Amino acid sequence: MNNHCNICQPPMVDASEHDDLFAGRRVLVNGPVIVGGGPSGLAVAAGLQQQGVPFIILERTNCIASLWQNRTYDRLKLHLPKQFCELPYFPFPKDFPEYPTKNQFIEYLESYAKHFKINPRFNESVQSAKYDEKCGSWRIKTVVTTDNSEVEYICSWLVAATGENAEKMVPNFDGLQEFSGQVMHACDYKSGKAYEGKRVLVVGCGNSGMEVSLDLCNYNAFPWMVTRSSVHVLPREILGKSTFELAVSLMKWLPIWLVDKLLITTTKLLLGNLEKYGIKRPSKGPLVLKNTIGKTPVLDIGTLEKIRSGKIKIVPGIKKFSRNGVELENGEFLEIDSVILATGYRSNVPSWLKENELFSSDGFPKTPFPNGWKGREGLYAVGFTRRGLSGASFDAIRVSKDIDQIWKQELKQKKQGALSLANNRGSCKS
Repeated sequence: MNNHCNICQPPMVDASEHDDLFAGRRVLVNGPVIVGGGPSGLAVAAGLQQQGVPFIILERTNCIASLWQNRTYDRLKLHLPKQFCELPYFPFPKDFPEYPTKNQFIEYLESYAKHFKINPRFNESVQSAKYDEKCGSWRIKTVVTTDNSEVEYICSWLVAATGENAEKMVPNFDGLQEFSGQVMHACDYKSGKAYEGKRVLVVGCGNSGMEVSLDLCNYNAFPWMVTRSSVHVLPREILGKSTFELAVSLMKWLPIWLVDKLLITTTKLLLGNLEKYGIKRPSKGPLVLKNTIGKTPVLDIGTLEKIRSGKIKIVPGIKKFSRNGVELENGEFLEIDSVILATGYRSNVPSWLKENELFSSDGFPKTPFPNGWKGREGLYAVGFTRRGLSGASFDAIRVSKDIDQIWKQELKQKKQGALSLANNRGSCKS
């Protein structure tokens, strides 16, 4: 089934007949509209495709999974074993390594879309989505970025699948505009090849900051990494077994606080005291922090070795930038050539979704996992669990099954209504 053909007739209506303020095309959709062509949107679409439910996916860029294709660095690999990163109904190829590379994951997603015949409408940027009480439908207005034309989709179900990392976060540092060197966000960083011999300030000590610093070091750059807050750093594996997999297994039998305590104790034995290098551990455990505020622990892939050797230097927070460098909160001044902002991402849902019941102002569901996937009037959320691809897949299965059940019930009612009407007409003729 090709989802481009799954539009009820007439698929396009002259908007001027219905709304003088809207000058674009209007499309009536006999099924849900999915906003976002990343892993979350693809997972929902696959479930719907298997159930025979028509749908449309809107993607603002020109490709699926644009975060992975356009906004990740070259050396990136999945931080978790592949079995925790599979999308529903379609496993990774058996010959893929335990931690697939960026390109392998993109290949997997493209195969996924091809297998389920998922064809997003690319280059359509959603400007607004609002539920119309009068007609009992969602109205989703988009701009086609290739020609600036406008389209409005009308549907009964809306799936927000733009995810947690839709937009980069750029803090407002004092004096940064005065800095004469290069400044970029980590989403634009590809490799350290262009930084050989350069003095680079990496702002952020999460997984991206750690990995970018390691990559710079491997290309003979001189990175300083800013640690503005405390962070849990865990070994990626413990005794040859994935730390994440081990934690998941332990949580089946033990309370989360005890699993955290075991992880921290084991980490101290394996990695030693990291505070002497400037890395402070939070008072709450890594799993508790992940579940409550979504703060992901760092899984070390070799960065700590470079920190211990002094090739990557840890520095405190930033006070202000100047033309040639940066003053730190401890009064130290660093002369630097470039700044890379590994300062994270945020949801963009509040910028286009006009509702305030399912989503909060930060773009995440108000109700925590596992109950934040469904709102009112046919609104759904996928990819906002703070639990990575496994959380997105979990919600995608529930969303596609829920829509399928409602869609088929409504289809059955329509058929019964049509049959009843036909019988009435027959009896009138007789």
